Amino acid sequence: MIQLLEFATLLADAAMFLLICCVQLIIYPSFLYYSKEQLQSWHYSYTFRISYLVVPLMISQLIGSLLRVFQLADLHNLIYCGGVLLTWLLTFSIFVPLHNKISKGEASPADLQKLVKWNTSRTFLWTFLFLWNLAYWFW
Repeated sequence: MIQLLEFATLLADAAMFLLICCVQLIIYPSFLYYSKEQLQSWHYSYTFRISYLVVPLMISQLIGSLLRVFQLADLHNLIYCGGVLLTWLLTFSIFVPLHNKISKGEASPADLQKLVKWNTSRTFLWTFLFLWNLAYWFW
């Protein structure tokens, strides 16, 4: 059962790694090329659709990381769980407020650049989580 849980979290990590790379390299930088009105309209469609991918993956990572810590609170699982919790903290403390500004049409070009800049930290974290789990899986 534990191996199945570990494999499921590895799949969620791989999916989040690929998704965050697309967001960092393509999606967020493209926001700078829209007018404020176009961005507000596109942003609604984008956030609605991407949530079908992001929400289940983030919840899977969270549940998987917590279950793994409860199963075996070793250094690997504690670091993994801490990384997952940090992605949640960053998402809800920085990204949700920035996306809310975009939704309201209040985002400045500086806000959009902040979105890309801060997303580097989440890109690093989700890359780390994937590689950390991948190394553990094959170790």
